[in-house]
Amino acid sequence: MTDESTPRGALEGLRVIDAASLAAAPLVATYLAEFGADVVKVEEPRGGDALRAWGVRKNDTGLMWKSVGRNKKPVTANLRTAAGQQHLKELAAHADVIIFNTRPSTLKKWGLDYDSLRLTHPKLVYVHITAFGEGGPDSDKPGFGTLGEAMSGFAHTTGEASGPPTLPSFMLADGVASLNAAYAVMIALYHRDVGGGSGQKVDINLVEPLARLLEQSVLTFDQLGRNTERNGNRWAITVPRNTYKTKDDRWIVMSGSAPSIALRVYKAIDRPELAADPEYADPQKRLQRADEIDEMVANWIRQRSFDEVMDRFDREQVAVAPVYNAEQLLSDPHHSARETFVRVEDADLGSMVVQAPVPRLSATPGRVEHLGRPLGADNDDVLRTWLDLDDDAIGALRADGTI
Repeated sequence: MTDESTPRGALEGLRVIDAASLAAAPLVATYLAEFGADVVKVEEPRGGDALRAWGVRKNDTGLMWKSVGRNKKPVTANLRTAAGQQHLKELAAHADVIIFNTRPSTLKKWGLDYDSLRLTHPKLVYVHITAFGEGGPDSDKPGFGTLGEAMSGFAHTTGEASGPPTLPSFMLADGVASLNAAYAVMIALYHRDVGGGSGQKVDINLVEPLARLLEQSVLTFDQLGRNTERNGNRWAITVPRNTYKTKDDRWIVMSGSAPSIALRVYKAIDRPELAADPEYADPQKRLQRADEIDEMVANWIRQRSFDEVMDRFDREQVAVAPVYNAEQLLSDPHHSARETFVRVEDADLGSMVVQAPVPRLSATPGRVEHLGRPLGADNDDVLRTWLDLDDDAIGALRADGTI
């Protein structure tokens, strides 16, 4: 929450229209809203964003909607009608950024595609997030993050060697795409406002941003003709690196990605002599003994309690961490000290714990002013402040089903 002493948001004065649904595209607007942008959330009058009804619910309230809808002003517009389309164009005339995830063919039919809007809104930064991106044969196909997680190569390299390709249990592709889009918006605004340029289109899909993080697989195939295969929680380019179970049935993760860290592991597990043996110390030779080294570490850990393992690894400056569930994450003293999670008052739920804005800016920090509000809650306010409409004009829009 905020108070009078809270610094102004860095993006205060920036006007954003979130005309998208579900995860990736609306998350872009969420990030901007956390840092002060005036974000208007445009939804269909009946039902609104599908995220409102998606996932876990309490008292008929979607919990993900409450978080993704933070700091936004919900308004309604029936974009399936000419009047609704015109209404959105009028709002866009007062915006800096507009965000869509509707299929390209549908936006073109509605006259809301980039080529149409830029004729009358040349300064507008137009963000379009789709499953596959524009310009290829799959441009107009529907899709969700699950498809991006498969086509990016993520699922192929995730899971046990003898098991099936494994998908994440959260919206990974959507999240990575949203982060790419958010910094792309900043680039486009810098070009416009600092460089004196025009608005432009930001084309993001659900495959390419995640594929960029998996580029090691592409580089390996291109240069060595070898496909990366599943290897459980181990990683073919470093050892030791895995999840390990302690004597008291707790799980930890440990990574020896840096050579200096890997050598410290030997001392931690009472095998200091291995750090001087080239067969175990040299990074490439160590990979040839990956099975032996991993089992050596796992065997030492499984004979000791969680506290003993953590204490020993911490003392030897090994990169180690517990595997947390949500309850353990929320009770972690480090996260508590950093206020990683904040409790926000809410009219529907009483209060709710959500993650605070992630980037920590010292002069203009992000903030959570409120959680997702009811459908159309800010219709009157936005129409008065953005379009200067009076009660009669707003009433007419309601009467003809435009909002």
